[in-house]
Amino acid sequence: MGGAFLIFGPPGAGKGTQAPRLAARLGVPHVATGDMLRANVKGGTPLGIEAKSAMDAGELVSDDLVVRMLGERIAAPDAADGFLLDGFPRNVAQAEALDALLAARGRPLDCVLVLDVPEEEVVRRISGRLVAQNGRIYHELYDPPASPGIDDEQGLPLERRPDDEPDVVRNRYRNVYLAQTLPVRDHYRAAGVLEIVVDGTGSTAAVAERLDAALPA
Repeated sequence: MGGAFLIFGPPGAGKGTQAPRLAARLGVPHVATGDMLRANVKGGTPLGIEAKSAMDAGELVSDDLVVRMLGERIAAPDAADGFLLDGFPRNVAQAEALDALLAARGRPLDCVLVLDVPEEEVVRRISGRLVAQNGRIYHELYDPPASPGIDDEQGLPLERRPDDEPDVVRNRYRNVYLAQTLPVRDHYRAAGVLEIVVDGTGSTAAVAERLDAALPA
């Protein structure tokens, strides 16, 4: 199919779960900015070295640097027919920088795919995560351990990360997603970019079916 797509939604909406399968369905690479950043740092690329320098100094990687990485990534041969962006832009300033990059390459965004998940479902999904010291992740509701609070494989205690506490999740949803990220949707609506909204609640399989059914022919 091809095309330049952006998958959009609040934290916990399932973007990282749906995007790889969706990208394969669209016939384009899944461009997750977090993965891209880590790959550049690990590979010791010039941009990765620049990013690592900022990270080692305790600074955020600049929008400009992320956009330059994106420029290199979407110039790769596998992105000739398009791409599915995941994790960027997170605010209107980043969206404007992305617009300039895409305009310079003659490849504007074709479609914003929105996974619509209400606040309380986001809180339920994220605050229900339980983590063992071995890195295994469970969920109180959707993937519980056989014995409450205990890892199935090694018997290690399970804990909720501090940033997954319900009040912290609500604060992040309201003060980051609603205040900073949601306006990106208005930005693309104003630009006339096609928006497809899909109910992101329910099982992974159910959401995948809705996404497939909603895609343009």
